Amino acid sequence: MATLTATATAIDAAEAALAPVWAEIDRTRHFNQKKVLLAFRDHQIGEQHFAGTTGYGHGDLGREALEAVFAQIFGTQAAMVRQQFASGTHALAVALFGALRPGDELLSIAGAPYDTLEEVIGLRGENQGSLMEWGVTYRELPLDPEGRVDMAAIPDALRPETKVVTIQRSRGYDWRPSLRIEEIGAIIRLVKARRPDIICFVDNCYGEFTETLEPPQVGADLIAGSLIKNPGGGIVPMGGYVAGRADLVHRAACRLTAPGIGREGGASLDMNRLLFQGLFLASNVVSEALKGATLAARLFHDLGYPVDPAWDAPRTDIIQAVKLGSAEKLVALCRGVQEWSPVHSYVRPEPDIVPGYADDVVMAGGTFIEGSTLELSADGPLREPYVAYIQGGLTYSHCRIAMEAVLERMKEVKE
Repeated sequence: MATLTATATAIDAAEAALAPVWAEIDRTRHFNQKKVLLAFRDHQIGEQHFAGTTGYGHGDLGREALEAVFAQIFGTQAAMVRQQFASGTHALAVALFGALRPGDELLSIAGAPYDTLEEVIGLRGENQGSLMEWGVTYRELPLDPEGRVDMAAIPDALRPETKVVTIQRSRGYDWRPSLRIEEIGAIIRLVKARRPDIICFVDNCYGEFTETLEPPQVGADLIAGSLIKNPGGGIVPMGGYVAGRADLVHRAACRLTAPGIGREGGASLDMNRLLFQGLFLASNVVSEALKGATLAARLFHDLGYPVDPAWDAPRTDIIQAVKLGSAEKLVALCRGVQEWSPVHSYVRPEPDIVPGYADDVVMAGGTFIEGSTLELSADGPLREPYVAYIQGGLTYSHCRIAMEAVLERMKEVKE
């Protein structure tokens, strides 16, 4: 009991230090909540928009209104918001295949992409119809020694065949800073100054509603993300979105459905109400997740572990990275989170192969929606330097309880 009391005392001290950080998170929450409400008001959302369609889904008033609301919130000409997307990776792939053609080049401006995109691009796997197999070439601009985008190298990195510059907002499974909106804007301005015709595409996963602006509002031509992350509010059971220039969204839609169908097809079934409600809840749930992330950052910082971002640093996504230094500690952290999950608390996380990843991964995710990383979860690949990626949390209280268990679990690991 004394140990638990000491842990609880450490958490109380961390919360006191975090008060000014949380005040800023609340300001962002209120701004984004009003932005969402204004979009609902402007498009006169009513009960009639909650009715679903079946079959082809032609003339779906709710789907059309939802996509108009998304477009206004994200500052784009058009949006495609569909439960037919299997994942965020699926939405990203559809956007890229829509924007690129054989002979074009895709340039990743922020180093290597997230692991699950490697097979989409063609860096791993064979005979799957990847971008490279389809005739698209690919390059990466390495990060600078500090893990940041090499801004000075951007102009010379653009070649005549470069068609799409992809920018990953979140860190992925990498020890590098996530990109804040102002940094994304600076990258896009550099690209457009040299080549206005290049399509700037942002992988927006994990970042929605963490800041007051979204990438299209600083010049991005196209973005994509997952509905079981931030914009689904923790209640949408599946799906993703693509938003941006109308022509690029149309091209993506023709990849999701078929040429000639585009955005006009795709039944919403009985999902419209959940999609609207999840979007309404999103800014509030994201703020709870951010408070949980800052708590984890402060606690592990106090214990002497490297953390990124720092507990008092501005946030642009819901991910907290903690460098643990050993596989045993990484597994212990995930088990602590799992033990205090609302679903499958009795399950013991073990490292294993996960489709789309190159290394064995250990994952804690006792979530109501499988794979939902807006709900509290933790995972990491079993490779040096053994970084845990903690994300999500529908309520701050859940985050606090889980962190208390994690600290206790990690005390049991022998150094």
